Amino acid sequence: MNNYSRRKFVRNAAASAAGISILGTYGFRLSAPASVNDRVRVAVVGTNSRGASLASGFARTPGVEVAFICDVDDDAIAKGVKAVEDAGFVAPRGIKDFRRVLDDSSVDAVVIAMPDHWHAPATIMSLQAGKHVYLEKPGSHNAREGELVNEAITRYGKVVQMGNQRRSWPAVIGGLEALKSGVIGQPHFSRTWYGANRPPIGRGLEVPVPGQLDYELWQGPAPRRPFRDNLIHYNWHWFWHWGTGELLNNGTHFIDLARLGLGVTYPVRVSSLGGRYAYDDDWETPDTQVTVFDFPEGKSISWEGKSCNNRPIEGLGAAVSFHSNKGTMVISNTEYIVYDDRNREVKRYTAGQDGEVDLTGPGFDMDAGHILNFISAIRHGTSLKSDFADANISVLLCHLGNIAHRTESTLRCDPSSGIIIDNSKALSLWGREYEPGWELVV
Repeated sequence: MNNYSRRKFVRNAAASAAGISILGTYGFRLSAPASVNDRVRVAVVGTNSRGASLASGFARTPGVEVAFICDVDDDAIAKGVKAVEDAGFVAPRGIKDFRRVLDDSSVDAVVIAMPDHWHAPATIMSLQAGKHVYLEKPGSHNAREGELVNEAITRYGKVVQMGNQRRSWPAVIGGLEALKSGVIGQPHFSRTWYGANRPPIGRGLEVPVPGQLDYELWQGPAPRRPFRDNLIHYNWHWFWHWGTGELLNNGTHFIDLARLGLGVTYPVRVSSLGGRYAYDDDWETPDTQVTVFDFPEGKSISWEGKSCNNRPIEGLGAAVSFHSNKGTMVISNTEYIVYDDRNREVKRYTAGQDGEVDLTGPGFDMDAGHILNFISAIRHGTSLKSDFADANISVLLCHLGNIAHRTESTLRCDPSSGIIIDNSKALSLWGREYEPGWELVV
């Protein structure tokens, strides 16, 4: 997004603040907007990596104060505090146990960037404490947790925005609008992909827990397992006990866009093949996975995850494409391209092609519009770009893909709900066991 016109930036930022959903139908409007305060005070939870970027982004959002940085690791707290200070703001208070901030009535919202096994429990606890929630994808560790979060939102009436921020990126918005207008006719197939060169994680050894880490709290709702030296802070993604694999780590973003572009909701059939092929180590989830979702409208989505091979597809390491008998559209983070039925390029839009404003510098964050939309929803009842109820439909597709993979079966699903039909083994993975005392209660 090197060159994105000032006029369009101002217009789109204003649209976000005013609650104008460029995608049209992918949000909801609160019936009773929250009272307007001088500042929205937030606590950011989980700041070793992604959360530190969010702390910086929220600090730079007008009308927002990052009051607390919460993490189970002292080093991660320091990262989060530094991110806010480096953005030019007063250092927030660091707290190890985020539950302490839930009792603080001055905290309006909680920003959750914790490991997947914490997403739903932390969200439900925050809602019960009367807080709004900005929740990183995937928002749940399993399908049942998504249902419970939806129940909690209905019960407690707070704003919950999922952090699948591509819904707020200009080139993505433009591409989906063009697709909706019929630029390639009626697409019937969408291909999604992601590639990386992730190294092996080896065989973990049971070692003493590092002194700066509260491993008991890190485990939280998950049944207890010994601490190993190849788990924290990132490799938990590749263990089913805590993570959800590449399909929900990165596939969530692109399958979400595929679903919106095709205009589909729940599938009738899901299949998934692949495995851990690249290395012989502790990694449990697939490093190579091809998943297909068939929908009752006669449309399909495919996901191709290559965690250990970053050879591009369409020249892109990660993207989504749409296909019809009249042509193809490819959407990446900052560009969309349209091809006709003879594979000739007929249109290319790059965010920045009609202006000179450089938005890649420290004054701009790719998440800015998404964060601003969340804050405006709290203060003014603005329609969310990615309300949890809608975004969770895409997340459920990914959970179904993992269930199909783990059970080595093709799932048949109810097209009105996505619930698995006549497969008790698959349904056993719909939810999970919790550490006693941590069971989810809405």
